Amino acid sequence: MKEISCKLLVIGAGPGGYVCAIRAGQLGIDTVIVEVAKPGGTCLTIGCIPSKALIHAAEEFDKVAHMASDKDPLGIKVGAPTLDLARTIAWKDGIVSRLTGGVAGLLKKAKVKTVLGWATFRDGKTVAVETETGTQIIRAEIVVIATGSAPVELPFLPFGGPVISSTEALALSEVPKTLAVVGGGYIGLELGMAFAKMGAKVTIVEALPRVLAQYDADLTRPVLKRLGELGVEVMTQAKAKGLSTKGDALLVETADGKNAKIAADRILVTVGRKPLTEGWGLEQIDLGRVGKFIRIDDQCRTSMRGIHAIGDVTGEPMLAHRAMAQGEMVAEIVAGHKRSWDKRAIPAICFTDPELVTAGLTPEEAKALGGEIKIGQFPFAANGRAMTRQGEDGFVRVVARADNHLVLGIQAVGQGVSELAAAFGLALEMGARLEDIAGTIHAHPTQGEAFQEAALKALGHALHI
Repeated sequence: MKEISCKLLVIGAGPGGYVCAIRAGQLGIDTVIVEVAKPGGTCLTIGCIPSKALIHAAEEFDKVAHMASDKDPLGIKVGAPTLDLARTIAWKDGIVSRLTGGVAGLLKKAKVKTVLGWATFRDGKTVAVETETGTQIIRAEIVVIATGSAPVELPFLPFGGPVISSTEALALSEVPKTLAVVGGGYIGLELGMAFAKMGAKVTIVEALPRVLAQYDADLTRPVLKRLGELGVEVMTQAKAKGLSTKGDALLVETADGKNAKIAADRILVTVGRKPLTEGWGLEQIDLGRVGKFIRIDDQCRTSMRGIHAIGDVTGEPMLAHRAMAQGEMVAEIVAGHKRSWDKRAIPAICFTDPELVTAGLTPEEAKALGGEIKIGQFPFAANGRAMTRQGEDGFVRVVARADNHLVLGIQAVGQGVSELAAAFGLALEMGARLEDIAGTIHAHPTQGEAFQEAALKALGHALHI
């Protein structure tokens, strides 16, 4: 097979990799991208997109079920709903197929050559790709590693049979009657709440004192309330120990040191993700690491000249939009543009019910910097649009410096607040002050008004509370 030579080689066609390749192609850089599966990576094929499709289906089913319960305040009454999960999954797969096809088309439009197979480094500028038709050698001036991450497997709960990862959870053909979720982070709660809405009896097992520990207690309080309404049992300071002999229960050590069995048709393990650094021949190039992750600087350069790394393989935050931003930046650096990397304005979203959004610094992080801060918080209970959507639980919070009112962080919890993430990120990126947000006319009636009101509250003159 004839060798391929190129200016830029991207290994991995996830959000970071394919964006890097597309932008490089647009800039006229001779680019090759290698992917072992479909373009789109974990996010598009077995992560972000399919999970949001399942969450949406669960929300719609829950709404109809609520109407059938004769408790709906809107006066809408319907018969008891049923759910054909296999059909839901087929609908989800259709969305994924359209999007992966779209990414492939965009790569082709940008004149990026795609090679399907597993890449292994031979040296810092050469990889061998095992394809269906043999070994393809690719030589490149610059290489971008965008290999992503995979679910962490517990040694005492290996994946297989009733023990599943998020990947298998998003492909189930039937709703399990009982579901135990090991890990109370965002993935576990997003999927756990979705399956609870679809009729499963869900138990969350978390080793830490509370679930969603990366968020402060005020933000997570509405989520905990909703978990109770859905009948989800939350066990904190509890440790999963393994599978029962019959394979129909999860063995747990409770907070008081006692042993318990949790009946479970399926056990969903969501204890984090690990970088995919094995099997790529990275030992041939000996890159600097931070723990298991590849070490990078603010231009995503590794310890070896000519090799960049982006996305989950470089550490937290493991977010698709972070990888995309890194990929675009690296492509422009390769094209000779002056770019650098700043993660301070990256929003993070937890698609629970209600949703959580954070961008910038939390109040605690801002206080740790020293100096006085101002905090403005506005509840959705005082927002007309939220009330008309039955989404009064939650709030928007703005954190700013007390001296010059520079906004340092923004947080929100509430129904549909994920759509406010762009406004939060933009405010931080543009260096907004409280007066900028307060002085921006926000359309009425929208939930976005809570953002303006939070800024007004920090300034001492909120209008609607």
